[in-house]
Amino acid sequence: MPLALLALALGGFGIGLTEFVIAGLLPEVAQDLQVSEAAAGMLISGYALSVAVGALGLTALVNRLNRKHVLSGLMILFIAGNLVSALAPSYELLLLGRILSALTHGAFFGIGAVVAASLVERSKQAGAIALMFGGLTTANVLGVPLGTLLGQQLGWRSTFWAITVIGVLALIGMLVLLPDRPVDKDAPGLRHEVTAFRDRQVWFSLGVTVLGFGGMFGAFTYIAFTLTGVSGFASSWVPGLLILFGLGMFAGNLLGGKAADRSVPRTLVVVLSALLVVMVAFALLAGSQIATVLLLMAMGAFGFATVPALQMRIMGDAGEAPTLASGANIAAFNVGNALGAWLGGLAITAGGGYTSPLWVGAALTAGALIVLVVAEKERRRAGRPSAAGTQDTPQSTGIHEHV
Repeated sequence: MPLALLALALGGFGIGLTEFVIAGLLPEVAQDLQVSEAAAGMLISGYALSVAVGALGLTALVNRLNRKHVLSGLMILFIAGNLVSALAPSYELLLLGRILSALTHGAFFGIGAVVAASLVERSKQAGAIALMFGGLTTANVLGVPLGTLLGQQLGWRSTFWAITVIGVLALIGMLVLLPDRPVDKDAPGLRHEVTAFRDRQVWFSLGVTVLGFGGMFGAFTYIAFTLTGVSGFASSWVPGLLILFGLGMFAGNLLGGKAADRSVPRTLVVVLSALLVVMVAFALLAGSQIATVLLLMAMGAFGFATVPALQMRIMGDAGEAPTLASGANIAAFNVGNALGAWLGGLAITAGGGYTSPLWVGAALTAGALIVLVVAEKERRRAGRPSAAGTQDTPQSTGIHEHV
């Protein structure tokens, strides 16, 4: 395993921590900066919107630049954003810091996925991507509980100072460990990268990402209400249960990467089918605490097991123009998050109860599975090989050629 992957994973850990830890610190932030709960919530939704903008905008701007320099520059911007957050004397400056950090999120993971895949042989590319995203899942398992605890004990600013240090360490690791490959003057430019979106399979991949990830996060957004209002857990149990969910995410991400290295289409069909079954079972059995614990971990595992395969699918179909498509898929993950959360909230407001987001999640996941099956049938009719995977028909992904 190339050590450079660990530097990318550490960067992913810091970015994931920045995204998720704020949820546990909103009461402290709202009280300290004297803003309403709704205004404090904008620190989360504003971040998500900025992720989507950065995933496409920044990725497009830096497409022809040296990948090592780009990733290092993104990490410097990430560090700056967290410094602004840590020092912010007002709500407006804290929001600005959050936006600066978020702009790096999509571009870092989109470009980082291409770089991670280029560091290993083709048969291990999905596993390499999974390792990089492992930093994101580790942020949920360990970073968020510890970051929340730190912020509650020493003030919310201390958490952003800690994230800033993580960013500096990741920057040093990337400067030292990432290969400094010269820019290929013959590499495809932005105009060529955009041509990837002429391929219907790229749009199919984006649709599967929005629906599949939206299904899981639509259910997860309101999971605390489900755990306390339906399963009967005390609120003090929720952090520990979320750690179990994070452990499921971590395991699912790594195992999903190994499976995707063998077959991307088969992995997605199996994992999405399993996720659908898990969410239906969860909705039906949420009144049982034992079933809830098991199904919560399974939802995290199968939900994140899709990530490496989804990223490999779109990069493979983008061929020699994978970078912008990869960034677009990161944006699609966040669009899915917002869509799932919105629909889950509508279901609760309509009187569906605290299990209704699970039914919404199941419906979105079923939609993702349908889109995937239609896409693969169209691929076979056209006589096209599968996007990636050593058991699929061999095909160049274009990942190595111009990184």
